[in-house]
Amino acid sequence: MAAGSGATTHPTLANGAGREEGEHVKPFTPEKAKEIIMSLQQPAVFCNMVFDWPSRHWNVKHLSEVLHGKQIRFRMGMKNIGTAPQFETTCSYVEATLEEFLTWNCDQPCLSGPFRDYDHSKFWAYADYKYFVSLFEDKTDIFQDVKWSDFGFPGRNGQESTLWIGSLGSHTPCHLDSYGCNLVFQVQGRKRWHLFPPENTPFLYPTRIPYEESSVFSKINVVNPDLKRFPQFQKAQRHVVTLSPGQVLFVPRHWWHYVESIDPVTVSINSWIELEEDHLARVEEAITRMLVCALKTAEDPHNTRAWLNPTEVEEISHEVNCHYLNGAVSAFFDHYRTSKVVEIQALRTNREHTKEEELNVYNYMGQICSQNLTMGAVKQEATSTFGPDLVPVTQRSEEPPSEREGIFESDGKDVVDKDGEHFGKSHCAKRQQMQLHSENAAVEQIASNSTVAPPQTFISTDDLLDCLVNPQQNVFQSVNNRQPTSEPTEMLVLKTKKPQVYESISEGWSLYVCI
Repeated sequence: MAAGSGATTHPTLANGAGREEGEHVKPFTPEKAKEIIMSLQQPAVFCNMVFDWPSRHWNVKHLSEVLHGKQIRFRMGMKNIGTAPQFETTCSYVEATLEEFLTWNCDQPCLSGPFRDYDHSKFWAYADYKYFVSLFEDKTDIFQDVKWSDFGFPGRNGQESTLWIGSLGSHTPCHLDSYGCNLVFQVQGRKRWHLFPPENTPFLYPTRIPYEESSVFSKINVVNPDLKRFPQFQKAQRHVVTLSPGQVLFVPRHWWHYVESIDPVTVSINSWIELEEDHLARVEEAITRMLVCALKTAEDPHNTRAWLNPTEVEEISHEVNCHYLNGAVSAFFDHYRTSKVVEIQALRTNREHTKEEELNVYNYMGQICSQNLTMGAVKQEATSTFGPDLVPVTQRSEEPPSEREGIFESDGKDVVDKDGEHFGKSHCAKRQQMQLHSENAAVEQIASNSTVAPPQTFISTDDLLDCLVNPQQNVFQSVNNRQPTSEPTEMLVLKTKKPQVYESISEGWSLYVCI
């Protein structure tokens, strides 16, 4: 299995350990919770944060009463499969009510109804990706039962959330989400999460087939890998956590994850939190969408089901994809155009602040000591964040535990990770600060061109093909090469950032977008 440091066994601690009995105080303010979410670079579990949410009691029986006979779509999969991932394109689907699901899930004979062809001992059912706005379209008051505002996102509730209901064995294939980070509230039953950091991407053999606009899948069944076919997977660093009712898992940006239900019935609620990086990611996804659809439809224009995920319900014609790409590029430029002044002011303020600090430094060694002390204080503060109410998800090297084992244990109450004695281990990321001379150059470069506004942009097929012929030239450079100004402001903003390479992956080819 995945190599790495071995898991350590720790005592199980009840949520809220050390507090007075009956005391209901959330361990983090909304501001602090958001600070953690925006800085933490490893998965972690929040405890004691949702005890007052009305959605805490949303078990399947309650939801069946709320939905009152509403039919929802279930994905049906086999409980026992081989080493190949069970992608959504290989599953079957049924439309059923939650009452019918509960009857089938109790292993009662189904001689009629939507589940009649699915032996409960051989199949699992998963109602996944159920957006609240569609599921509860005539019961919008229920949105208030989910309070993501407690995590520092004012006004965010069920309207920006998704519901997941599954039976034992239901799972999501290993993938990463192209956009944002993820908060997942476990309501009923337990789910086991297998997570891998972004730097493990080469070891997970990524693919864009099946194609889903916001997901990159792995070719590996991470719970039963074919190591002869995928030997590099042995280098992957698996992190495992079993999420219990009342806990909220934070999944950072671009962390791979495979999620499986390990109890007879599970209910989860999640919300994807938008990040600054999403503006560029949407352009990358639009390019990938256009190319994947063009290549695959050219192969077989009448068999999209073989490569297009069932979650993709929008039209995939070339005209629609061109419109989608141009919309993504325009939105990208609009974002950086409107945020330009804020960026300039922030850079100038940072430069002035740095100059003031330098006046108080008597020699070079003093600067080094001061910086070390500051970094040490930040690191100590980040490390001290972990504790009984914020538990880091640790790396494992052994085989996944059986269905009745796990990092978390459930007795119907909030409980925390067995890593209780090792809360001090922190992998919080420290934002890298730009050097003073780099800041000066960036400020002057942006400010001197702040009045330049490029004309309306349009991405042609030729621009797109340029990206393939010359991987060093991205779609932005293609557009700017046709603009009258020699150094458009948006390009200057991009150039101030550290060079990065983004990869859009399809079968057998890669498109690199360089900035």
